[in-house]
Amino acid sequence: MAHPGGKQMMSRASAPGGREMEESAAVPRGKRPADVLGRGARGDRTGGVARIEDALAGPVVAAVEDLGGYGGLVYLRSRDRRSLVLCVVTGVPRALLTSWWRVPVSGAMPVAEVYRAEEGLWLPDERATMLRFPQFTAALPYPFASAYCPVRVGGEPVGVLAVLRSAAREPVGEQAVRAVLGGAARDMEERLTEFARRVPGRTGPDAVAYGIEYDDQPVSVRLPTPPVQALRVGMIEWDLDGDRWAGDDDALSLLGVAPEDFGGTTAEVESRVSPDDLHELRASRREAAATGQVRSRHFRVLDEPDEDGRIRYRPIELWGHVVPSEETTRLLVGALVDVAGGVTAAEAAERLPDGLFSLDQDGRIVYANRRCQELLNCELEHLLGHHPWDALPWLRDPAYEDRYRAAMLSQEPVSYLAHAPDGAWLGFVLYPGVHGLTGRVFRTSAPVGAQPASPGRYAGTTVAAPSEPVATARAGALYHVVQMASALTEAVTVRDVCRAVAEQLLPAFGAREIALYTVRDNRMYLLWESGYPEGSLDAFEGVPLDRDLPGVHALTTRLPLFFESPEELADAYPGILLDRTGAWAFLPLIASGHPVGSCILGWNAPHRFTPEERSALTALGGLAAQAMERARMYDAESTVARGLQEALLPHRLPVIEGLLTTGRYLPGTQGMAIGGDWYDVIRTERGVALVIGDVEGHSVGAAAVMGQLRSAVHAFAASGRPPQEVIAHTNRLLAELEAEVFATCCYVELDPRTGRALAARAGHPPPLLRHPDGRVETLDLAGGVLLGVYPDAAYPVTTLTLSPGSVLALYTDGLVEMPGSDIETGIRAVRRCLAHSRTDSVEQLADRLVRTARRTEDRPDDVALLLTAFRGEGGR
Repeated sequence: MAHPGGKQMMSRASAPGGREMEESAAVPRGKRPADVLGRGARGDRTGGVARIEDALAGPVVAAVEDLGGYGGLVYLRSRDRRSLVLCVVTGVPRALLTSWWRVPVSGAMPVAEVYRAEEGLWLPDERATMLRFPQFTAALPYPFASAYCPVRVGGEPVGVLAVLRSAAREPVGEQAVRAVLGGAARDMEERLTEFARRVPGRTGPDAVAYGIEYDDQPVSVRLPTPPVQALRVGMIEWDLDGDRWAGDDDALSLLGVAPEDFGGTTAEVESRVSPDDLHELRASRREAAATGQVRSRHFRVLDEPDEDGRIRYRPIELWGHVVPSEETTRLLVGALVDVAGGVTAAEAAERLPDGLFSLDQDGRIVYANRRCQELLNCELEHLLGHHPWDALPWLRDPAYEDRYRAAMLSQEPVSYLAHAPDGAWLGFVLYPGVHGLTGRVFRTSAPVGAQPASPGRYAGTTVAAPSEPVATARAGALYHVVQMASALTEAVTVRDVCRAVAEQLLPAFGAREIALYTVRDNRMYLLWESGYPEGSLDAFEGVPLDRDLPGVHALTTRLPLFFESPEELADAYPGILLDRTGAWAFLPLIASGHPVGSCILGWNAPHRFTPEERSALTALGGLAAQAMERARMYDAESTVARGLQEALLPHRLPVIEGLLTTGRYLPGTQGMAIGGDWYDVIRTERGVALVIGDVEGHSVGAAAVMGQLRSAVHAFAASGRPPQEVIAHTNRLLAELEAEVFATCCYVELDPRTGRALAARAGHPPPLLRHPDGRVETLDLAGGVLLGVYPDAAYPVTTLTLSPGSVLALYTDGLVEMPGSDIETGIRAVRRCLAHSRTDSVEQLADRLVRTARRTEDRPDDVALLLTAFRGEGGR
């Protein structure tokens, strides 16, 4: 099934992936971000608008340095506001973060929580991370510390700054972390504000924050290189026939002579060369005359004497080419290179008995000494530019790549063993740094219990080395599976499942459209869509399962279908209606062996699906199907429960002369959307009974118990029993039912002529009374234990008198208990609302009192409210 796609989403300020910021690479330690990238943050030399990453690079580099970290990240919100997109990364290979380039705003990740809460976060070690974000730790189980700070523009959150730090380094106080990140975030705000104001078409204060968004690949910014001895190079000209030399200031400095003292003869140059290397210098002249070039001739020249006056030498390398000259037939033009830290270091590495290799930040081999090549049994040309696990099939097990990932993310040395194809056991030690990794490899003995015939081994556990390339299980795929599973465990209804699937899949894989279909009566019906133009899916509603459409075929064949371009889809399904979508994934939703529906994902541009991505999407489709099936059964049960509850709650309240009454009920948003809250207004021999109660739990059983209690209270009240007996008999009934639940209740019997009332309370929140002058009082009623605890419990009665114009509010704890605050705070909030609201309409007053609860998406408990306005005898 192919669907018309939405419009292409292009970032207003995007950057090509992988472009490194040369300006930020030169940031000196301790220099503030405002001193760096000044031109880049305000526009290029042509006066054009700066790229958005230019405004972020300097501050994030400074934050990493000031905290002694090894990596920094800046996420910005996406154009559709559903995702946080990695914009700038420094100190950490982009390849390690591929699965986190986009994260859902609603995800259980530190960066998402900081963005939602708009508060900083400091996780000093892996234990703190595990406690707060277990799913995140499951995908990145490496010891590192991390700090996060929201980035705001105009008071509105637009992204998050994160700094990564080695957990093994000396600890940093949380106040220091907040101070550094807060300063960097403020610096970013200034730069982003300047950037947004220069974007064409953006005017007004609201437009500044609105324009801060990102939908491209992350841009890598190099951290400043640690200070090392600079490479010195000097240019020379050597007249081979006339034995005359000329050199620039750098060349003469390397030779240790001043320009004014140099006569330009070969003899003067030879006087500066170590006697042991004179032959090397003279041989270079012969080599140039014979071949026309000199390549890497080494000799030592006199250096400044040390403190004791002893003579010392500096290694020099000569390179050059012979060029035609009018004055002479042979002129060598070349360079003298100071190789004290370059070739000399490589020569030292070649003399080591162990193998030595170096990986760049992305894990690709950039150097391997000869001993390393011998141990790995691989030529240098086959190693350079490749990941070790790609160049050597026997290192292709994901466990080895995981060791590299652990070293880079923890910034601590990591070691492991491997079993080479020739039967030798090799030990590897990885020494990480922010710009790459140095590795050591050496022969070692087999670990205890090793099987000689095993082709591969990691950390003492045998791992079979694949004979041909396979799709390895990367940490990113594991993360997506763990994250999706976590989100689906909290999804209860079908709508919850659909929302969770959309929020996870779209950001994680960069898709722009999603449609979820279910199967009913051999036809497919739309459950959820996002990213499609309105009405574009109408033509596919109710299509039978025999239609020649990819979405149908994926479901009936139970095989996922991937099309990386419109041409691929058109070739497979000639005549199918194509839109501007560039790639598609059609995932069958199969649960417990039977079809549930289909998930269709669409990308704006052609998209290559890697083996890892195909495997992850297929696995995630299975998770979604299981959750969907569970949610469908829940929805069916919930429908029955809601019907039961609606039947048990009063459809209308009786009209009582002198009183105005109204009630409100809101189900909780967690678990089954049904509970045991109830209210009632009952005529009695002495007036009217106002009742409110709450049975613990949210289930069909809780609703059934609520119905029994409401019926019991109604019967006891109508029989003429006083309040204390009504509550006592109801308590005994609940205890005898052995329902294994408890309940609370507040019962007020009111004389509508005089306002005199008798009230009894069983573990219920105290009523609120608004007096005619607007003063609100919390009624401190004498009370007893919860219903169902002690069968013979007594419930004392409190006498009250209501004045005409008073309003009595009975409520359940769901109205005053909000996440993050105690019940007393909630009661004070309701009191303030009651005191400052008009009372001429109890309907409007009731709506106002429950307005906050109604707007709360995360409402853990039911809410019930019963309002009674006392007008007095003859009042209406």
